[in-house]
Amino acid sequence: MSNYLIKNLLLAAPAALLLAAAPAAAQHVQWAARLVAVSSYKAEGKDPFSPNQVLGVPNALPLGQISNDAWIPRKEGPNEFIEVRFARSVAAQQVTIVENFNPGSITKVELVDTKGEHHEVYANENPGPLPEAFRTLEIRFPAADYRTLGVKVYMNTAKVEGVNQIDAIGIADVASTMVKQAFDAPKGPDAVKSTQFDSALVNLGPNVNTRYVDTHPVISPDGRTLYFARQSMPENVGGGRDPQDVYYSTLVSGKNKTWSKAKNIGGPINTPDDPNGLASVSANGQSAIVINIYNRDGTIDPQGCSVSKRTRMGWTQPVKQDIKDFVNLDKEHVDFFLATSGKALLMAVERPDGAGGQDLFVSFPVPETPNTWTKPKSLGRNVNTDKSDFAPFLAADEKTLYFASEGRGGYGKSDIFYTKRLDDSWTNWSTPRNLGPVVNSPDFDAYYTISAAGQDAYLVSKRNGIDNSADIFRISLAPAFQPEVVTLVTGQVLDVNTKKPIRAIIHYENLLTGEEIGVTETDPRDGSYTIVLPSGVQYGMRAEAKGYIAENANLDVTAKDKYSEQKQDLYLVPFDVGQTVKLNNIFFQQSKYYLTTSSYPELARLIRVMKEYPTVEIKISGHTDNQGDPALNLKLSQDRVNEVKKYLSSHGINSSRITTEGFGGTKPIASNDQEETRARNRRVEFTITKK
Repeated sequence: MSNYLIKNLLLAAPAALLLAAAPAAAQHVQWAARLVAVSSYKAEGKDPFSPNQVLGVPNALPLGQISNDAWIPRKEGPNEFIEVRFARSVAAQQVTIVENFNPGSITKVELVDTKGEHHEVYANENPGPLPEAFRTLEIRFPAADYRTLGVKVYMNTAKVEGVNQIDAIGIADVASTMVKQAFDAPKGPDAVKSTQFDSALVNLGPNVNTRYVDTHPVISPDGRTLYFARQSMPENVGGGRDPQDVYYSTLVSGKNKTWSKAKNIGGPINTPDDPNGLASVSANGQSAIVINIYNRDGTIDPQGCSVSKRTRMGWTQPVKQDIKDFVNLDKEHVDFFLATSGKALLMAVERPDGAGGQDLFVSFPVPETPNTWTKPKSLGRNVNTDKSDFAPFLAADEKTLYFASEGRGGYGKSDIFYTKRLDDSWTNWSTPRNLGPVVNSPDFDAYYTISAAGQDAYLVSKRNGIDNSADIFRISLAPAFQPEVVTLVTGQVLDVNTKKPIRAIIHYENLLTGEEIGVTETDPRDGSYTIVLPSGVQYGMRAEAKGYIAENANLDVTAKDKYSEQKQDLYLVPFDVGQTVKLNNIFFQQSKYYLTTSSYPELARLIRVMKEYPTVEIKISGHTDNQGDPALNLKLSQDRVNEVKKYLSSHGINSSRITTEGFGGTKPIASNDQEETRARNRRVEFTITKK
């Protein structure tokens, strides 16, 4: 879709009703997203028969025939296995394993919980050949009190003569069938026959819309600021001959969903003679992707995008984003969208390696190279067609993609569709579903955007617009069609001693895997930040600023089942002798001194600090609450800090640089009367004793 001028609005005759919307239950199904370990394999990477072929939805059709897109163990013996992880943890009620060819070798299946512990849910002491050519092994069980993050499958391939293949491994928090012979979507009481919305389209009114074209809405994740483009309006920076400027409006009343009078965002984003557009805004509203490259001489290059940041003085001069091997054969149309985490840049461009017309591609940040992105990667033929596919919007869950397409038929020239990302390859997507006749019309419909809460969507439509122009509308989504649940986290970065705000960089990561999920910056005016965390994961968060050490925080949203907002301030400790830093993301097994795997990211950062500053020495202190025997608490606190020292020493830190002391419950920092405050007393800290 055009970031310059709205695409051709020629009407198209409505097509027959398309596919029904995805069933609500589909949101409860996950297919393996990451390979953890495997016993043996015939090929590596994504080659035919490699273990990575297990990831994502089932590939092989027809079932019962050898497929390149399934894993084959290299050996024949009793000790074959494969272990996978999913994108998010769930309260699992079933595991499904697709044995595409020669089934019967599976001897045991274990669930892996968020603490790394294994739970057996299936055992077969007598593996052997089955009469069927293939099998979809469905293992069902009651939901447990732990959440499942991974699955390990054990096999005795010697018991089944010939080649064994596993095509896919999935989990679900519902007991309904996940796949059928043709891998059709399940039918039943959970199936939804058509897309459902809680309201009709609502025009945002004259504070936002005009008789001119108002297009490309971008809602901030907190749902309180709406950015959009306005074409050829006299109030544009260059007047009525200015093709397109960026405007913004703020939410006046959340209850009534009314918006303030829109204002021109001004320079340097808007220029007098060029089509300017804002493609997406960060979670904290402090940076935005804008179309075009802004040259130093004041000219505009339409072949690319830039980033502008909001400061005390306003928006900065947009900085070019260097996308490797960027090509766009369509000189008039281009779209961009930056994922909320900042870890993926989506674009709609026409490339020689595309399917035809505009296609959707994704680029990723190049490590250690600011403002640089990898070569665009196609989202694949499940998304792209031989006609234009454009206007990408990735919801805050970073799984649900909404986009417009002219190549899938529907109700008009272009319709809005949605699809789910099934793994981390970015090429494996569920079948796109048309949002139906409430959203899509015989006219032009595109540019679909949703706040983090996932309840209200905004889009552009030409029906019932002011003076028949394209306007921006709101529609409320039924829960079954909202993106996956997220938590909006806000707070400030503060000096731990003075409590004054600090300008900093925020990093947040999955504590279960150690993977960095996203990076953002604080507001330079007050040190505030906003991030969006998809549910099903325990996260760690930290701030970074020169001359400080972070006190990392953690937030467990594994069991969140509805949108929420939470406040979490982050603290920085001056890097000076005598300063004490809380290690908030060090975790032990209940009443024991064994470190859990969720502690490793925190410990890895402490190791990096001590290697970067080889003269630094620290004292590690352990504390408990006052529950139980004081003598046992004292011993437990000492054992725990000794275990931390042992871990640091095993990773290259000289033990002479580390002293330890356990204090049991003798130094509380909060009341021991309630569990909520008592938890603060159970802590590990280190004090800088030498610099």
